Amino acid sequence: MVEFSNLTKAYRKRRVVDDFSLTVDVPIFGFLGQNGAGKTTIMKMIVGLLAPTAGTIAIDGLSSASPEAKKRIGYMPETPYFYERMTGMEFLQFCDELYPHTGKNRVDHYGSLLRKVGIFAARDAEIRTYSKGMRQRLGFAQALVNDPEYLFLDEPLDGLDPIGRREMKAVMTDLKHEKRRIFLNTHILADVEEICDAVGVIHQGKLLYAGGVKQFCAGMPLEERFMAVVEAHEKAEKHEKR
Repeated sequence: MVEFSNLTKAYRKRRVVDDFSLTVDVPIFGFLGQNGAGKTTIMKMIVGLLAPTAGTIAIDGLSSASPEAKKRIGYMPETPYFYERMTGMEFLQFCDELYPHTGKNRVDHYGSLLRKVGIFAARDAEIRTYSKGMRQRLGFAQALVNDPEYLFLDEPLDGLDPIGRREMKAVMTDLKHEKRRIFLNTHILADVEEICDAVGVIHQGKLLYAGGVKQFCAGMPLEERFMAVVEAHEKAEKHEKR
């Protein structure tokens, strides 16, 4: 379970995340929002790349900033960074060395992850030779290198072709069956509708809705429902300012 309590992030006088409170206890949760809505900022605060201005984040009752919570987290940023002259296998080993050693055969573990994301054949090729889609897959693999219980994925399907998107959605579904929890940022609403159990709609740093996907859609396509909620909120704000 992940709990956000009055989470706020401000830069000078501008609040990027504004008094955000939410409890998430579903296998796959999707953050929905326009560019600049605060989704990536929230994810960075969860994993410790940004410090909240106010409020707290707890993972299974532990502060997300605690070492114990961090052991349970895997993170894929929107634009993963790689050391270009490393191979895929070398990069996973490099990332794995940031965590306490588990004692298992780690070379087999890296190979298993690369098979899972579909780039095992390129395991010994330098990353500078990888395509955009291969880089996304490698970024996904590194998020799994420490066997996390919670995965925070920022635009993991970006840059993938339709076949690649289908394959990576299947990976997420498999991870769900392994009892892992996934938090997903994406602009591809059709994918959210397909794989997410619940969603949160964020607009200008504020939470407008949180709940089941089917309940949110209420018979409408997700994209139409999302736009209707955002537009209704903007109209209400304009009315309040008059």
